Amino acid sequence: MARRGGKFLLVAAMLLLGVPRAAAEDAPVNTIQDIFRHLRTCWRPPSPAKARPLDITVVVSFNRAGNILGHPRITYESAEASDNDRLQYRIAVMEALQRCTPVPFTDAMAGAAAGRPFAIQFRSRKTSPPTQERRA
Repeated sequence: MARRGGKFLLVAAMLLLGVPRAAAEDAPVNTIQDIFRHLRTCWRPPSPAKARPLDITVVVSFNRAGNILGHPRITYESAEASDNDRLQYRIAVMEALQRCTPVPFTDAMAGAAAGRPFAIQFRSRKTSPPTQERRA
């Protein structure tokens, strides 16, 4: 399993470095809620033909300029997800981060957000079943 985890991280790193960024909403980000709202505007889940819907959470930090600081980390995925589902959703998360960065922080928010970890939930399922979580 460690080998597969390394493959996921490699794909994520390649996406962050190599995928051209599409224009994200340019409204200034001035609150913590604005950060979540901004990142969700860039979310494009995989089509149902590629992967079953699942919920996924990524922890990410930003520098003052709104660029990703360090490496985003997947901390939760729906328990029933297959390896293919996980891979497709991890790619979609990294593409969303690529589309949305740098985050257009206001000066005040840049200082408040810099270096702080944010757990961003991307939900694709209508309801979450009350089953055991599967931590990534």
